[in-house]
Amino acid sequence: MNETSEFYLFYKHIAKFSSITEGEFDDIMSYFSKITFKKGDNLAKLGEKVNHTYWISKGLAVSNYIDNLGKEHIMQFANEGCWITDQQAFYNQTIAIFDIVCLEQTEAISISFENREKLCAAIPKMENFFRRKANDSFVKQQKRLLTYMANDATERFNLLLKEYPDLIQRISKRKLAAYLGVSRETLSRLKR
Repeated sequence: MNETSEFYLFYKHIAKFSSITEGEFDDIMSYFSKITFKKGDNLAKLGEKVNHTYWISKGLAVSNYIDNLGKEHIMQFANEGCWITDQQAFYNQTIAIFDIVCLEQTEAISISFENREKLCAAIPKMENFFRRKANDSFVKQQKRLLTYMANDATERFNLLLKEYPDLIQRISKRKLAAYLGVSRETLSRLKR
């Protein structure tokens, strides 16, 4: 397997959480699809059923929510090596409460809910993988919530820079402000 290919990177990602062989990986990949999205394409759309979860191999997507006042709230950025979906809608097979939009041309490896269930039944190591990834995701979301509640805007900005140093160059100031929960004016003061 070519060590720079997206499939090798995906293999290494899975192997970090579950011990699989390259032969098992070939079987695992039969449940996944590779998809390319253009900038502006939706991976999930508010009010529509969510049938897939995505691992981003190249590009950038954002999960956002627009409140009743028209204010945007960014739930997640997903760049290379990240998973993204509307988790509530995907796991409960209901309609999306978020929009997930590609901010760049994006290449993803996706799996449907049905194929995920079949994969976990066929290869129990993958059930362990998805459980560990869900735990990891829960911990990250909990940390983000705590950061949002306990830190001021400057601390949130500095934590974002530390965790995702290249992200600032790839997103608009409006998106960055929405993620941090601040106005663009406040963001301008933070970036000085």
